[in-house]
Amino acid sequence: MRRILAALALATCVAAPAAVAQTTRPASAQRSMPAPEQVPTLVVFITVDQMRADYFDRFKGQLTGGLARLERGGALFTNAFQDHAITETAPGHASTLSGRFPRSTGIVRNSAGVQDPQAPVIGAPRMNASPFRFRGGTLIDWLRSKDERSRALSVSRKDRGAILPLGRAHQEVYWYDPGSGRFSTSTYYADTLPAWVQQFNARRIPASFAGQSWTTLLDTGYAEPSGPMNAPQGSTKDSFPHTLPADTVQAVRALPDTPWMDQVTLAMALAGLRARSLGTGPQTDLLAISLSSTDAVGHRYGMESRELHDQILRLDRALGAFLDTLFTLRDSSRVVIALTADHGVTPTPERYTARTQQPTYRVNLSSVERTFQRALAERRVDSTAFAFEEGMLFVDRAAFARARVNTDSVLTAFAAAARTVPGVRRVDRLAALARDTLRDPVARRWVHQVPADLPVELVVTLQPNSVWGAYAPGIHGSPYDDDAHVPVLFYGASFKAGRYARFARVVDIAPTLAWATATRPTERVDGVVLWDALR
Repeated sequence: MRRILAALALATCVAAPAAVAQTTRPASAQRSMPAPEQVPTLVVFITVDQMRADYFDRFKGQLTGGLARLERGGALFTNAFQDHAITETAPGHASTLSGRFPRSTGIVRNSAGVQDPQAPVIGAPRMNASPFRFRGGTLIDWLRSKDERSRALSVSRKDRGAILPLGRAHQEVYWYDPGSGRFSTSTYYADTLPAWVQQFNARRIPASFAGQSWTTLLDTGYAEPSGPMNAPQGSTKDSFPHTLPADTVQAVRALPDTPWMDQVTLAMALAGLRARSLGTGPQTDLLAISLSSTDAVGHRYGMESRELHDQILRLDRALGAFLDTLFTLRDSSRVVIALTADHGVTPTPERYTARTQQPTYRVNLSSVERTFQRALAERRVDSTAFAFEEGMLFVDRAAFARARVNTDSVLTAFAAAARTVPGVRRVDRLAALARDTLRDPVARRWVHQVPADLPVELVVTLQPNSVWGAYAPGIHGSPYDDDAHVPVLFYGASFKAGRYARFARVVDIAPTLAWATATRPTERVDGVVLWDALR
């Protein structure tokens, strides 16, 4: 505390931090766009929340449904990444169809994602959501610039999973309300639910799972233990079978933690496809689906669990049934499909340490933050001028200047204190990271993360396989490959099937889909067209 107060004793007026240089790669080359008869009338975009890239190979011998079909007939980029630092749901979904990193979309973290008190959810006014923080456009905006008839429908269990792939577009966007067991939207999009959504909700599909037990899909072939992977060895608490409550109110609340939630979401997507006649042409329409069960199961049980294994197998079968129905409703030669993930997940620290004998840590810097805030309060710097969240230190330099406190001295002291915490690997000045983004992927991902107008001064990166917090077996959010390495897959007549080992990013998906649909982005993007996969 004395050292902190000593650091605060120096008073000065400080200059604003240097802006981080932003580079943009071209999204197209001198190449003829597809002829009108080659342009798909429907783009189906699937995001599997928390799907690691290695799941395709880890479960390959047991995949027989949609995942297997997409891999076998599609172009799979095996060395693809969410190339930003805070690998969470909101920034990941915002990058998928915008072709831009969080520094450009403005969606930097879950806690400042889609929450908006001015946009209450229809039928659930205590909930709210909108894309008001999102900056720029997405694929549907580019499509409508080419042909105003293009339409989009986006559905998910999560509000941010449904909203952010479409950006600020006023299209049809729906997500699941566990309080009612219904899909809804917010007043940003509509004042009332359309008839087709009301009819789907009236079927009460989520309630039909009340009292059902989730058991393994296969009788054999699971090497993993059941139950949360941070539980004491030998514990059978919360292991298979998992039975939903018989009470329907409780069952619809618990449904998101089961594979059945993906089935319900896919059913909702097909209902919307039919009701809105998406993909019937002549324009290109967009159906965006975010499937969240893998994330829920991964958080609750961990990536090494039998539950996660079974979830991927059930996702595979559910996607297979979805594709079978889709291709009875629409001409498969006029449909393209893209699949990716918003992030991966880190191995459960306790399991990783037991397996490798390498130490891992669950890190919390709140005590360090509070110590500095108390010391700053003595110098009349408000606590809101100094806040640590999601590995980022937010600083209001104007507030420091008014109190005549030297900001840089405080930053130096905080960095020194943070480095003493077990599990912290590095603490960097954000402005300094742009010096080496080629050889330092952590630096590159932080540079891609933070908008120039966000008052972030320091970023903290943990040791590999250490995580923030102590609450869950499965945690993500780091700039390391466990959390950043995701699949990028394209399927349809526009693409050449095969595995591609070249480096790719999720931000490359939107420019590639734009080219396949003979559409040009209406703004600068960070991604490039993945020419390798295009016919």
